[in-house]
Amino acid sequence: MDSPDPRPLPAERDASARGLDVVLVPRKDDGTFDDVAAAQGLSGDDGVKTMVAKVSGGTTVFVLIPGTRRLDWAKLRSLLAVNKASLVKPEAALDITGYESGTITPLGSSSVLPVYADERIPGRRIGMGSGSRDYLLFTDADPLLASLGATVGDITSELPEE
Repeated sequence: MDSPDPRPLPAERDASARGLDVVLVPRKDDGTFDDVAAAQGLSGDDGVKTMVAKVSGGTTVFVLIPGTRRLDWAKLRSLLAVNKASLVKPEAALDITGYESGTITPLGSSSVLPVYADERIPGRRIGMGSGSRDYLLFTDADPLLASLGATVGDITSELPEE
């Protein structure tokens, strides 16, 4: 697959500077995670969504959650000890991180933000956005979270049954 993105990507450079072992894998044409993850020996539970949230007082943070769960706003507000929290609009996320929605990762972001991760992420090999629509990034969660100084807590709930 020809990529318009320069290699290494900002996320790769940042990961290297942090001493992280990452693998970038081309996305399938449909852009889904599951097939690419399965080829890496992972399941959908190992996918991590990265969101950008604004909280009371104007602070902006990264929020990492398993792709098979949903963000529980009450739990996140409790962990952050704030009254209000909301996702930023995709255009604002691009301005803050340098990454388009659906590709966001804390690695190589144009802004260094505090990171809050769900407690179900540690101990796993995970896949996440790479900052590029062309690749998914795979790495071990524990060194990633440690290098980001992430605060880990229970911030998700199960997705409703369909």
